[in-house]
Amino acid sequence: MSGEVFSKNPPKDPIDRAVKALSRLPGIGEKSATRLALHIIRDTKGLVNELIESLQFVRDKVKFCSQCQNLTEADLCAICREHDRDAHVICVVQEPVDLMMMERTGDYRGLYHVLHGALSPLDGIGPDDIRLHGLVQRIKDGGVTELILATNPNPEGEATALYLKRVVSPLGISLTRLASGIPVGGTLEYTDPKTLSKALGNRTSY
Repeated sequence: MSGEVFSKNPPKDPIDRAVKALSRLPGIGEKSATRLALHIIRDTKGLVNELIESLQFVRDKVKFCSQCQNLTEADLCAICREHDRDAHVICVVQEPVDLMMMERTGDYRGLYHVLHGALSPLDGIGPDDIRLHGLVQRIKDGGVTELILATNPNPEGEATALYLKRVVSPLGISLTRLASGIPVGGTLEYTDPKTLSKALGNRTSY
């Protein structure tokens, strides 16, 4: 809805319009957006055209992996195509960036499932709003022996983990949760690889 309002009533000043658009990106405040806008205006090395082309390519080519819901250009992402992965273990994460952080530890060689969100009743986000159905189906198809719940240790992540526990427990597989080491209220995205590696290695039954 906000995007529609912005497009119908854009700021008249072109710099202000660029700042407003950039500041809508996550983690970008008005000051950062202003610096980025001014940098783009001063660009003499073709950065703007390269940025436009790369964003258009991402928008047109990138889609969800048919198996794990990671972002990919192909039907299956590169991780799902690796033959030396342990297909008996699935690590459930909230966002693609969490998957990237797990991979940076170098300690995990199983598969993944990306939910693209977390349950948040206060925000109206329920089970149908995140990618849970495919995960349950993968387990029902057989072969999975352990599900690692690597949702964030905050209220939304915990609510999602509890819901998954309730849904998956009757299916007879092992459920584990990342161990302490990740700060409560934090996110995987901002956790350093050593801490994340320790949490992965010390995961507990859930």
